[in-house]
Amino acid sequence: MNIETSCENCMNYTYDEEYDEYVCIANIDEDEYYRVMSNRRCPYFRFGDDYTIVKKQM
Repeated sequence: MNIETSCENCMNYTYDEEYDEYVCIANIDEDEYYRVMSNRRCPYFRFGDDYTIVKKQM
């Protein structure tokens, strides 16, 4: 997977306790989601390493 679509490295990919799984918090509708998965490029991707992602969640 390309770094530009690696959800695990994105600031918008956070853990949702209600669903007990990681979800994307970017406001993406079904059409945009399909386009992102087809093109392997997400316009909402914001790179964040483990430190910055954990810092944001605190």
